[in-house]
Amino acid sequence: MDFNNASIFNRPRFFALCCLVIMAFVSIIAATSFFAALRGTEQTMVPEVRGKDLIEALLELQQKELYPRIDLRYSVSAADKGRILEQSPRAGSIVKAGRRIRLVVSQGMVLSVVEDYVGRNVDDVRIELQTLFASNPQPLLTLKEPFLYQYSGKPAGTILEQAPVPGVNIFSPVELEFVISRGEEEETVKMPALVGLGIADTMKEIGEAGIRFNFSIRLGQGRSSAETVIAQTPAAGVSMKGDAVAEITVAAPTQGDLEENEVFSLFRHRLPDNPYPLPATLEAILPGGERKTLVSLDHPGGDFSFPYRLPEGSVLVLSVLNREMYRETVP
Repeated sequence: MDFNNASIFNRPRFFALCCLVIMAFVSIIAATSFFAALRGTEQTMVPEVRGKDLIEALLELQQKELYPRIDLRYSVSAADKGRILEQSPRAGSIVKAGRRIRLVVSQGMVLSVVEDYVGRNVDDVRIELQTLFASNPQPLLTLKEPFLYQYSGKPAGTILEQAPVPGVNIFSPVELEFVISRGEEEETVKMPALVGLGIADTMKEIGEAGIRFNFSIRLGQGRSSAETVIAQTPAAGVSMKGDAVAEITVAAPTQGDLEENEVFSLFRHRLPDNPYPLPATLEAILPGGERKTLVSLDHPGGDFSFPYRLPEGSVLVLSVLNREMYRETVP
């Protein structure tokens, strides 16, 4: 008997049947995997955990098969320490199990008592508090303005008194009240000789003397006097009170002395009055984008004026304490 010819393994019909069985099995596995993927991870509802203690919130999330992502933040109440201030997604949202829930947890208060600010400069304290509470929607300490001012032997801007007094416990937002020094009463300064000086040297002289100033411009008597001081009031050597204003006249160049599309003019703007000078800067943004500082000095507020020579289209920017107060375009 020929077993090779009789073997069912050599029959074409058997091989075809085997192939069909294998294909059916693979199809069943593929379909099962497909529907399992469609079904996905089980969904769950986000619980409300705001206002709860961190441990309690974590247990509730664990029961829902949710995981925390924790951010820390100072708050305005000592009682909030360790409690949930915010959550995302919000309570009631339907999410997949295993989702991370963002929790903002209170670190408590950044300060617990009022510090001693007497003897410090009020501007330094202002900047310190702004930095300290930059990330807080409701800062614990704010400054009550306008301040009270009085003359004293302390430098202008020095904090003389404060309320609440140092050491008072902070349980909620506090408004600080300061009494600020105006400096010496009836201070006098001697007017320097400015006639014949250029603008930069003039600013150096009056800046060192702490003199308040007001510029004006008029045509000079020739190219040699252009952009120099041709008149001043009061005269050189005259003693003047600290709040007096020196009038300074600068000679303007003729149109023929200017480059094409160049302008010589006077910048003017009125700043809020201050009881003592604050750092002020006048900058020019040139048409090409380059920034150029024209003058930087302490200014008490009121009328601010300064002569400039700039290309048309430049932008003048006046800032006080690094905060922009005004800008205009050179016509």
